[in-house]
Amino acid sequence: MELVDFLYFLPAMLVILTVHESSHALVAYYLGDPTAKMSGRVSLNPMKHLDLMGSLVFILTQKIGWGKPVPINPANFKNPMRDSALTALAGPMSNFILAFAVVLPWKYLGDYMPRFLLTEFQYIFHVSIYIGIFNLFPFPPLDGSKILGLIMPRAWYRGYVKYLTGGMKYFVAIILIDVFILNDFVGYSFFQMAITYLHDLVSAVLWLGT
Repeated sequence: MELVDFLYFLPAMLVILTVHESSHALVAYYLGDPTAKMSGRVSLNPMKHLDLMGSLVFILTQKIGWGKPVPINPANFKNPMRDSALTALAGPMSNFILAFAVVLPWKYLGDYMPRFLLTEFQYIFHVSIYIGIFNLFPFPPLDGSKILGLIMPRAWYRGYVKYLTGGMKYFVAIILIDVFILNDFVGYSFFQMAITYLHDLVSAVLWLGT
């Protein structure tokens, strides 16, 4: 990534990360769990949501990184499985809402906006969609694994909880296979193909729908 691209990408990621994580915290509070609010996570201050190690990895790789996990106590929810899933869903949904919010001025005011501002909106739009789609994959610790709770039969609950607590190793294995075997030796990446296809689809829907 060139320096100019990085200078646009970094503030876009800060905005996207802040909206994503604070949405988790806000919905959790609305559903009855004050844990995140008491930790100061219902905030649009990016510093509240930055993870030191995740930020360092992002700066070094300019590709991957992560924010500070939002503390949630499911015991405070009336329906722990459902409300935990809704709290998780808030993150990706906030990404798509944010993309919708910036595509409006881009589409209708883009010709009158300063070039740097228009470019920043474009970065926020595309990266927010990528982040939202990526987090919908049903692998721990991604939000999609918790969103499964909305459709998970109660008879499978024990196995589902076991999957959430120990499933990260499967996600890591899949990513390693996808990046270092499929991509390097076969010439394509399943995640890259899937995310790119879904990004183009969501982008088209949001652009045409405004």
